[in-house]
Amino acid sequence: MPDDLALGPAEAAALADELLLAGRPFHAHEVLEAAWKAAPERERDLWQGLAQIAVGLTHARRGNAKGAAALLRRGAQRVRTYQAAGPGPGGGPYGIDVAGVVAGAEQLSARIAAEGLAAIPEPGFRLPLRPT
Repeated sequence: MPDDLALGPAEAAALADELLLAGRPFHAHEVLEAAWKAAPERERDLWQGLAQIAVGLTHARRGNAKGAAALLRRGAQRVRTYQAAGPGPGGGPYGIDVAGVVAGAEQLSARIAAEGLAAIPEPGFRLPLRPT
């Protein structure tokens, strides 16, 4: 990802979603972090939370169960407040399925804590941002 990546919020959400579904959460984090830094104050927690979820997925892929579970939970907490912030099935802005993202991050965090990373097949670490 280029350091000077400049996308609108809808484009950033779409690209991050593609990257997450492709199993590239670190790159998705870069896109979400750029959106976070460019976002107006009222949206910063949304983008920061999504970036934290992507970092949690990165930790999971790298074998850090404790860090993964913590960041997935923390990100879900931040994102939850945007559930009624826009149109669509997930109730989120920019086509983001906020309800689905929150539920997916919390479920994965709980599963990591209960079962460990080895019990979760790789596709389990692909958390979509948009309705599937």
